Amino acid sequence: MFVHPSIVLAKVSPLILGSGMTVTYNITLPGIASALVAAGSEATRWPGGKVANWYHWKTNSSGPGICSGHANPNSTFDNFMRDVATPAHLDVAVTVNYGSNAACTGGGDPSEAAAWVAYANATQNYGVQWWTVGNEQWAAGALDLHSHPHSPVQYARIEASRFYPAMKAASATPINVCVGVQPKNRYWDPIVLAKARYDCVEMHYYAQSSEDISDTFLLQQAIPVLHGYLLKLKGELAAAGHAAAPIYLGEIGSSTSPPGKQSQSIVQALFAGQVIGELVNSGVARATWHLGNGDCSMPSDGGEFAKSIYGWQKWGGAMIFADRQQNGCPPRSIPPETLLATARAYQVLTHFAHPGEAALGTSVSSLPGICAYATTDAGGFAVMLFNLNETKSENVPVSIDGHGSGAGGTITTYDKATYNRTKNNVWAGVKTAKLRAWSGSFTIPMSPWSMAVVETQ
Repeated sequence: MFVHPSIVLAKVSPLILGSGMTVTYNITLPGIASALVAAGSEATRWPGGKVANWYHWKTNSSGPGICSGHANPNSTFDNFMRDVATPAHLDVAVTVNYGSNAACTGGGDPSEAAAWVAYANATQNYGVQWWTVGNEQWAAGALDLHSHPHSPVQYARIEASRFYPAMKAASATPINVCVGVQPKNRYWDPIVLAKARYDCVEMHYYAQSSEDISDTFLLQQAIPVLHGYLLKLKGELAAAGHAAAPIYLGEIGSSTSPPGKQSQSIVQALFAGQVIGELVNSGVARATWHLGNGDCSMPSDGGEFAKSIYGWQKWGGAMIFADRQQNGCPPRSIPPETLLATARAYQVLTHFAHPGEAALGTSVSSLPGICAYATTDAGGFAVMLFNLNETKSENVPVSIDGHGSGAGGTITTYDKATYNRTKNNVWAGVKTAKLRAWSGSFTIPMSPWSMAVVETQ
């Protein structure tokens, strides 16, 4: 494969390695912040996904009736900032309640959102810069008690006239107010992007539905699909006169709920790595995986556990760290906050996605199943390689245009063989090796279903 330093694709954002968290999980339990640090998280999201549309931050509670939900009594905003975000040095994004008021008699109250902004940035001086109005309001399943639920016209009008000005005025420091977008929905984005007021947009990407799970699709087709959505969204933003608006991928997952065993396998880990590679190339400003802790499920919950799906676990989950309050899921034999397979992939990614560096063009020929990404790296280069062949190893020669030699470097890897140790409940970490001084090119051995980041000097 070849790295082309003359082809500069985008600047790398410091905030694309993120993990979302939720008020439904007790975030005061020990070890959460250290697990996030160990996985290389730079950003987080609060108070969660669909919960945001029933959640009332000041009382840490939900509304009555159809607005009811369970916020853990320990998971207040201040506890989240004190126990998780601040010690882990995470940049925080908040989703405010667009869907329901406190009485559950109508849509969200803009004054509640503005009060949250004021409390965070004026009263507490937390400096939260990223705020999104509502969660997936384009989706029929999202709670929306406005007179015209899921109407892009109404969402844009209320966001522009009430939420946006109130939230912007409430902050003691500049903030970004995002609107939710969905490039798959041809009725939503064109209206919202043309009529709303916003500084950024938040998109979500789940590669598969829970009823249609395929390892082959996830590894070989899901990333081109994501690339297409990002291109479409950029075109929509340009058409609306907001070409420069930052894109925030607020939720990433291999499938919608309920999660099956693929969600804990090497396959999802390789998918996660490729997603970050795509986001680096596309210049996405911010991203958070869904989810750090919470949402573990057993086969009885309906996830996919067929033999055709690779993996050793008899449980699944959106979480990338082992929980300690999920009624035995995952098993109690796994220590709390153990980094699961996808978090291990994120550890590898910390050697690739460095803020302020540049994404570079790459090309691969005559190596089926090998894909590559590259960035500048502290005076050298970082090359990220994936072997998407399940059973075949590859020796991948790497050449860098205009650079005929190098002093060496490091190689960080995670692969199927390491993941396979989880069959015996061993959640092993990433492996590191030295890259020797090279001339002309260097060769990286890639085991089946593996990812590697090579940092050259």
